[in-house]
Amino acid sequence: MGKTNKLGFWLLTALVVGNMVGSGIFMLPRSLSAAASPAGVIAAWLLTGFGVLMLALVFGNLGIRKPNIQGGPQIYAGQLFKQGSKASTLSGFMSSWGYWIGNIAGIVAVITTFAGYLSTFFPVLTSNAPLVTINGFTLRVGNGLTFIICTILLWGIHFIILRGMESAGRLNFVATAAKVAGFFLFIIVGLFAFQKSNILPFVAPRTDAAGHTLGLLPQVNNAAVNTLWAFIGIESAMVFSGRAKKSSDIKGATILGLLISLVIYVGISFLAMGMLDQKTLIHSDKPLIDAIQTVMGPLGCKVLAAIGLISLFGSTIGWVMLSAEVPYQAAKQRLFLPSFMKENKKGLPVFSLLLTNGLGQLFIFSTVSKSISGAFDFIVLIATLAYLVPYFISSIYQMKLVITGETYEGNKTRWMDGVIAILATIYSTWVIIAGTADIKTFTYGVLLLASGLFFCRPLMKKQEKVEQKNTVSA
Repeated sequence: MGKTNKLGFWLLTALVVGNMVGSGIFMLPRSLSAAASPAGVIAAWLLTGFGVLMLALVFGNLGIRKPNIQGGPQIYAGQLFKQGSKASTLSGFMSSWGYWIGNIAGIVAVITTFAGYLSTFFPVLTSNAPLVTINGFTLRVGNGLTFIICTILLWGIHFIILRGMESAGRLNFVATAAKVAGFFLFIIVGLFAFQKSNILPFVAPRTDAAGHTLGLLPQVNNAAVNTLWAFIGIESAMVFSGRAKKSSDIKGATILGLLISLVIYVGISFLAMGMLDQKTLIHSDKPLIDAIQTVMGPLGCKVLAAIGLISLFGSTIGWVMLSAEVPYQAAKQRLFLPSFMKENKKGLPVFSLLLTNGLGQLFIFSTVSKSISGAFDFIVLIATLAYLVPYFISSIYQMKLVITGETYEGNKTRWMDGVIAILATIYSTWVIIAGTADIKTFTYGVLLLASGLFFCRPLMKKQEKVEQKNTVSA
């Protein structure tokens, strides 16, 4: 791999912040207000922040203790079983498959949010005027234009990355720096515009899709899945460990990225609730724009929208880079289809990049029949659940190292890592249970993972041939 594709500490940190503070920062204030009352939202943030901190410590620790295992948290699934066995190959593939599909959904969540904020300058993107009707299905003008915008952005990023990983990383760094500055400006404005009456009643019931009334605890459970989406991307530095200039940068970039993102997320989501009444916030397609407009008028609205577009452009670069890297690294460790190892002269995973964006294009079709906010909610649900299994597996693998004592020499560090692993496992289990409580959500999650079985067959057949050859040789 050429030196031009190596990533330093600050570029890794920018990838972590850029991927975490992406679509969520722009849309979550609305999603959270719909899921829970202000008290439930704050409780969900606190629990999620603590849980993700434990996961970040697990990721950072594994990156240092197992530097030879590269590609992200899903790779550790294969390490739970005997190396070279069918169980190791199958678990590694299925975990990588779910994580990869989750990443692709993440790309589309960012892109659809980009289209939502672009509508500030081009209101026609939200137009409900009929464009064409085919067999009872009516394509709206706004949906059609949103589909075109999303498609252009996806493939434009594709060609930017093909020019070089480091240059794409630098572009992402500039966009990340711009959005961090813009969001802190929003926080300052929000502190002066905050109205206590907008977050009252502080504790209030919510209703689910079936019309059932939800108390505070069920609200926290619902909001937890949404708040976890805010932290998806915390493992970005780990995924790019194979391209890091120094392995020691991985843990530092992960922790710093988490702290920066946490301050931005909690500050902005809480302030947005205080700048808009809850009813307005719940029905907003671009909540931050609507919030800032109440204070600074149309000019402030357009300035924030411009910062948002720069931010989302940079986030799209980071998400596409991350998504293409996942199956590429898994294939290098024989846990994914060999064709994903194909590189160009610059060491970029061209086949993985092409197929990743091709599948992303399929997800973009959700914008044809749904509103921007509806498409975002659907995609976030699928993506978040896909991430939970690899997060859980990473925690289990850390516990395995602690129990066996592998890579450990002293008991003090080992004991502390064990506590962190247990807390991370408890958190992951809790969110999995909360996220799959709804039968529809559970069904989507099962279908997502089950779809990988069809593509796993060639890999398993190859594994059987290797085992037969080894048996004959013995």
